Amino acid sequence: MTNAILLAAATVREKAGLTLRQISADTKISTRNLEAIESGDFGRLPGGVYATSYIRQYARSVGVDEFDLLALYHRVTGAPQTLPQLEKVQNPSLPGFRPLYQH
Repeated sequence: MTNAILLAAATVREKAGLTLRQISADTKISTRNLEAIESGDFGRLPGGVYATSYIRQYARSVGVDEFDLLALYHRVTGAPQTLPQLEKVQNPSLPGFRPLYQH
């Protein structure tokens, strides 16, 4: 499955000079699972919190928005979200402010 979000993530990773092997060494996620994330073959990932954790860690390692990747994962797989619907919060008055989530 090809998706603009997944293509962007792979492009960002490649431009940063990162290999899946390097990300695997940093995150302890197998290259097989990282390849599944990049290709959008989410069925190859372990289920439940493992899949969402792997997607979050991959997104953070590559430098892309984890919320966008998780939304794609939930949309494609129909997997239930383990947390309430989250939305990004911007607070321009505090430089570097990054809240975890807002209900």
